Amino acid sequence: MNIQVIRAQETWQRAGAYYVRIQGMARRHGITLRREFDEHDTPDTKYIVLTDNDFPVATCRFYPLESGSAMIGRVVVLPEYRGRGLGKRVIEEAEDWLISTGVTKAVVESRDVAVGFYKKLGYTVKDGTVIHGDTFDCVRMEKALR
Repeated sequence: MNIQVIRAQETWQRAGAYYVRIQGMARRHGITLRREFDEHDTPDTKYIVLTDNDFPVATCRFYPLESGSAMIGRVVVLPEYRGRGLGKRVIEEAEDWLISTGVTKAVVESRDVAVGFYKKLGYTVKDGTVIHGDTFDCVRMEKALR
């Protein structure tokens, strides 16, 4: 693997994030494009894209919440690249970018099946409330950033 990190800000870079989301989640779980791309996908939204030899293989997005915090979401690794630490890497890259902009708390709404993954990365369950979405049940988790 020849993994490179892109802090996507240009259209062609965001296209890599969208590709991974369509192939890794939307197509796989029958999520329509209208549901996958929501009000949080704006020109101001930040995306991390990991590439392998210039081909997009993992992504996440983040956007600001209340003062000093940001939501990290739409974390996706293409199925053939899972189990190689790329999910952890994409989250860590997002956290580093957030820290560089002064954000002090990261928030995720983890699929119920991924809570253990986020706990290993230092996230804690906020209040235990399950968020029932159209496709997945999620749990809100938070992490203080250094």
